[in-house]
Amino acid sequence: MAPKGKLLIIGGAEDRDDGSEERMKEDNQQFERFKILKELLPKSNSEGIIEVISTASSAPQEMERMYEKTFTEIGFKNIGFLRITNKMEARDEAYCERIRAASAVFFTGGDQLRISTIIGGTPVEMALKEKYLNDKQFVVAGTSAGAMVMSEIMICGGGTGEALLGSDLHTASGLGLLGNCIIDTHFIKRGRFSRLAHAIIINPRNLGIGLGEDTALVIHNGNEAECRGSGMVVLIDGACIGQTNISEAGEDCPVYVENLKVHLITENCRVDLNARKMSAP
Repeated sequence: MAPKGKLLIIGGAEDRDDGSEERMKEDNQQFERFKILKELLPKSNSEGIIEVISTASSAPQEMERMYEKTFTEIGFKNIGFLRITNKMEARDEAYCERIRAASAVFFTGGDQLRISTIIGGTPVEMALKEKYLNDKQFVVAGTSAGAMVMSEIMICGGGTGEALLGSDLHTASGLGLLGNCIIDTHFIKRGRFSRLAHAIIINPRNLGIGLGEDTALVIHNGNEAECRGSGMVVLIDGACIGQTNISEAGEDCPVYVENLKVHLITENCRVDLNARKMSAP
């Protein structure tokens, strides 16, 4: 069943009230302040409730202050914070009720493994998925680690060097809100092409989504994506892979691959994630 809700995955360093405005203006002359974060609520629903989940962050108070200031400046009026720090809290019915009452849930950046291990398999995760599947007005959003955790297979470490080396990648289960995709963030700035390519070479049925900073995909019906923001999204498609040594490559052995497809999309480009077809703006 296709989800009725909307998914918003952001590559990190999105425009927010932390001094990033001038940098965004320098990077993109088409800059529109808070363009990505405005996707959380339609203009007709500024009274909607946004619940911010700061589980991934090692400094949740600082993160919460920043987003409260940003969302207030945008004009969002009802902002709550769910600082879920352990499995017991993720089983708290009061938190589940707050998610059911929310118009949007936003996962901050930090460590994606904290989100998947603390929230995964709990009533909070079940409440989130049920609402996402059944409520067409509901938005689930995440930035940086909060975006990476949305897929079924999640990158959680390794692959930081320039070379693509065998066994140099760590993955885990994500929350599974987005099927048949693997997400990486800060993709251009932190040089993460090789690690996402590695993830796709060993999971070729999945589409790699490399989100640049201040760039996002808005996803409807689980597969209809549209690009937002000042940067680009890199899609890595392994469906036509030819020769590769990935199955034999040892820990320090360089990996080669043939016919790995790469697509670049920017503002207003659309992509059918299932068919892997792009439409220009």
